[in-house]
Amino acid sequence: MSESKAPISRAHSADGEPIISVRDVVVRYGDKTILDGVNLDILAGETMVIMGGSGSGKSTLLRRIMGLEKPTSGHVMVKGVDITEAPDEEVNDIRRIMGISFQSAALFNSMTLADNVALPLREHTNLAESTIQLMTRMKLSQVGLAEAEDLFPAQLSGGMRKRASVARAIAMDPEILLFDEPSAGLDPIIAAEIDGLILQLKSAFKMTIVVVTHELASAFLIADRMCMLRHGKILAVGTTDEIRQSEHPRIRQFLDRIPDKAAGAQDDYLKKLTRI
Repeated sequence: MSESKAPISRAHSADGEPIISVRDVVVRYGDKTILDGVNLDILAGETMVIMGGSGSGKSTLLRRIMGLEKPTSGHVMVKGVDITEAPDEEVNDIRRIMGISFQSAALFNSMTLADNVALPLREHTNLAESTIQLMTRMKLSQVGLAEAEDLFPAQLSGGMRKRASVARAIAMDPEILLFDEPSAGLDPIIAAEIDGLILQLKSAFKMTIVVVTHELASAFLIADRMCMLRHGKILAVGTTDEIRQSEHPRIRQFLDRIPDKAAGAQDDYLKKLTRI
């Protein structure tokens, strides 16, 4: 496990090459630095969970991996394509191998569930409508919504909307599936169902999955490896066991749910001891 200022995560896979590489990524808004020299490798077929407190830069990093926004400096490579510098047409081709499930689900309220899921197929393929309808039913069935295709988003529970968002994300059979806070706003039982769905998708489709979350129970259940962010810097990257056993003080604070004031008091106490 890495615990340096800006570690580059490396691990071995069948082909030894990362499907996503983040190199020296910096994101600034005015004078505020959101990401500060982030380096991260994500391997094909693994589930990488990006964790950290509010404002740590998790969602900002995910948006750069998606190619939705460019970093202030640095590079993001997806399948060998530098999406920070590639022409728009090439970036759009890369986006077609990605499925994205947003925190808010981002469903169109004026469309039925079936039409929401079918939208990527209608926009990006030349498939016959009958084939699109068949594929839509298959995707809805895979997320447990086979009987809900004619409902509108307003008629769905929060958990059903999350599942619908996943169905739309996998409509194009992506190689890479990205989740932004999949359990946010859900009760523990429904959140556990979403975790189970992520595990099922990984088992069934062998896709690379990147999940941004601050939910510890979900993270340790679904992750192969975890990346811990704080104030825009990576504190550590490692397996769930490596992160769980970490002695890094800020990781321990996060995992043990120690408030900043308590952590500060501990730091002051340690400083006093070292001055004796």
